[in-house]
Amino acid sequence: MPFRAPVSEYEFMLRHVVDYDKVAATTKFQDAGLDVVDAILNEAGKMCNEVMAPVQRNGDLHPAVLENGVVRTSPGFAEAYGAIASGGWISTSADPEYGGMGLPMTVTTAVNEMMSAACLSLQLAPLMTQGQIEALEAHADAQIKALYLPKLISGEWT
Repeated sequence: MPFRAPVSEYEFMLRHVVDYDKVAATTKFQDAGLDVVDAILNEAGKMCNEVMAPVQRNGDLHPAVLENGVVRTSPGFAEAYGAIASGGWISTSADPEYGGMGLPMTVTTAVNEMMSAACLSLQLAPLMTQGQIEALEAHADAQIKALYLPKLISGEWT
């Protein structure tokens, strides 16, 4: 049975369990209402279903190897990572000043869970990069932020 991202379940949880309207009512997240979040979750679901889940088995059958000092990733992983990065999925909650979407962590958590379920071995690099972004946003000085955050948020560095 092919993987299907549980988008409707997240939409239900945000509406009826988490009370997301309270998050969207804040000044910081006023542009991230439920309609916007539903669209984001649907796009994340497409990424999971069409890009990430199809390469999951490749990671099992053809794992990454080190050949002559060069790491060769599983077939399709480099392209899938490129799609994750270009879609902005690494930086959903990152500061827009540096190229992030600036969404609430509530939304990022839902997106990350779907992507992890679709292909955890591929999603680990973006997850770790998100941790680096959060640490730098919270603790780095302006010069370090300007140097590192745009590259991490864009997915150029991980």
